Amino acid sequence: MAAPPKPTRIGLAGLAVMGQNLALNIAEKGFPISVYNRSTSKVDETVERAKKEGDLPLYGFHDPESFVKSIQKPRVIIMLVKAGSPVDQTIKTLSAYLEKGDCIIDGGNEWYENTERREKAMAELGLLYLGMGVSGGEEGARNGISLTPGGSFEAFKSIEDILLKVAAQVPDSGPCVTYIGKGGSGNFVKIVHNGIEYGDMQLIAEAYDVLKSVGKLSNEELRSVFAEWNKGELLSFLIEITADIFGIKDDKDEGYLVDKVLDKTGMKGTGKWTVQQAADLSVAAPTIASSLDARFLSGLKEERVEAAKVFKAGGFGDILTGQVVDKKHLIDDVRQALYASKICSYAQGMNLIREMSIEKGWDLKLGELARIWKGGCIIQSVFLGRINKAYDRNPDLANLLVDPEFAKEIIDRQSAWRRVVCLAINSGISTPGMSSSLAYFDTYRRGRLPANLVQAQRDYFGAHTYERVDVEGSFHTEWFKIARQLKN
Repeated sequence: MAAPPKPTRIGLAGLAVMGQNLALNIAEKGFPISVYNRSTSKVDETVERAKKEGDLPLYGFHDPESFVKSIQKPRVIIMLVKAGSPVDQTIKTLSAYLEKGDCIIDGGNEWYENTERREKAMAELGLLYLGMGVSGGEEGARNGISLTPGGSFEAFKSIEDILLKVAAQVPDSGPCVTYIGKGGSGNFVKIVHNGIEYGDMQLIAEAYDVLKSVGKLSNEELRSVFAEWNKGELLSFLIEITADIFGIKDDKDEGYLVDKVLDKTGMKGTGKWTVQQAADLSVAAPTIASSLDARFLSGLKEERVEAAKVFKAGGFGDILTGQVVDKKHLIDDVRQALYASKICSYAQGMNLIREMSIEKGWDLKLGELARIWKGGCIIQSVFLGRINKAYDRNPDLANLLVDPEFAKEIIDRQSAWRRVVCLAINSGISTPGMSSSLAYFDTYRRGRLPANLVQAQRDYFGAHTYERVDVEGSFHTEWFKIARQLKN
């Protein structure tokens, strides 16, 4: 392999699709880069792509020692390898040749506590460490991505000039990257980003289901509806690609490809991590949790097929009503329901980030996170600009639902939202995301809940005590004894 004429600016280890594309993005922005992969064929493939895509300053290495030594000091190396033990193995391989002051950046979807463990271990060796969430898929990695670097601030400064160039550039708000905070904050924010992404995708899938199953919209009509939605308040990457999907014909058979895709959703674990963290921090995240449950249930394909037979035999069809609906009104109602549900889902994600920030002392800026998600990443949307402004108006905002603008938007849409959820329920169609969002809103907006009864039950069977609305203090009542006396 041709050696660089002088030491390169940065190195990248791990050349699967994301790694290759990020390396090419860095090289294209004018930063000479060294690349390495355990499988040498990936190195050769990346070098070949660099030649084809503009003779970019990218140099490949088949062994870790020459790779590390080709980078200018203090060295900065980005790893893009599978989370968990492969990261530890790659660190072990590279650190054998690194020197004090050098920096390793993990760009994978890593569990934030692993990042904090590694940062401490690296510091003992005199090395800097950064855990950096990378969002945007292969397209974003190549042409502009959203980045959430957290950990050593010194490490961030050593690569800031590169990150500012390779990040997605949003005209009114700048590069989609900022220093997130200490420890594993960058990875944690990326985990929650992915949880929000789960919610977005589930809500869109439910909108599709209602329009297709109840409204009987064709794929071409669906394509047109989503393309139109992408011009307004729902303008986003996910709505755009959804419109594209509905328009793609099957190249192996007649009809549309989306109808031939098996209804089983895969996952890599970050959605589950989000829900687990929400539970650990006692933060309600029902929309995100319901989207995870929907993926679990989708995996039971064989069971669902058998269940459909059982209930069909009992006179229970897929769609319970043969009601005729006004397509135009249904489309408008579903649009409003989708948007209102989305507000609730993002409120949950933001509250989770805030609670973890408080617990860990990270001092995360929620408005700034919304800003860097406006481009490059999977959840990029015009909606995030509104969230950014909401936190600019009030950095201590308790919940997005009570921001004056979002509150008005929900009030304006709640009738349509309720109509869609009721229609889905009466039609036998599950809308767990929209229903969970609506329940979240209806619970949050009430000054008094039936939780008083739950607490009374807890005190009755477990002497857990309760507080009163009229007198301060903690109380316990011998409910069983009083109830027995009343029965006699």
